[in-house]
Amino acid sequence: MLELDGVTVAQDEWRLTADLTIPAGSSTAIMGPSGAGKSTLLDTVAGFITPAAGRVRWEGRDMTPLPPAARPVTLLFQDHNLFAHLTAEQNVGLGLRPDLRLDTADRARVAAALAETGLADKMQRRPGELSGGERSRVALARALLRNRPLLLLDEPFSALGPALRAEMLDLVARIRAEQGATLLMVSHTPEDARRIADHVVLVDEGRVSPPAETEALFADPPPALRAYLGVSQ
Repeated sequence: MLELDGVTVAQDEWRLTADLTIPAGSSTAIMGPSGAGKSTLLDTVAGFITPAAGRVRWEGRDMTPLPPAARPVTLLFQDHNLFAHLTAEQNVGLGLRPDLRLDTADRARVAAALAETGLADKMQRRPGELSGGERSRVALARALLRNRPLLLLDEPFSALGPALRAEMLDLVARIRAEQGATLLMVSHTPEDARRIADHVVLVDEGRVSPPAETEALFADPPPALRAYLGVSQ
């Protein structure tokens, strides 16, 4: 399980506090107003931000002092973090070898990951030659190849239309289930959370609430969630 034990993130006068546990193998949506700290929460788990207080633990191991590369985490960003001069195959291969010195077995794994995400015929295309959905699939294929137990999504599909976004979320859900990964997904859309999340974590006014069961939370939202969703009391 993932534990944020008395975590405080301090940025100038702004504070974010989190004291919660995320069950291993679960899917959790992170919701809240813009600027509330949702991406900051992911960056803290991933190791890009060091908390001013508290500990971040995975399966009992303290990850707080570990750099991002040493953590069992894959983070998909909103911009996909693809290199424009590299092919889809090469971008995915970076998940295995940053120097791209791939042997035959590595190339087979890359090809399998691209096939898994429906891009077997697009391996030699560069990001500029791919659609938005295809670029999302390349980034997801790289995450699939890394096969880390913690998968963090920072709105990587927000620029996609509803139908394609739903397709990508279903693909994430299937891959997560196959790998047994723990998913944390920043989302602004209740429909997305309901589609693939077991739980929802609400971030509001500098506080990260403990996870609540998705359908139960939306059936009877607390005041902070009602305000965020624009639901009358």
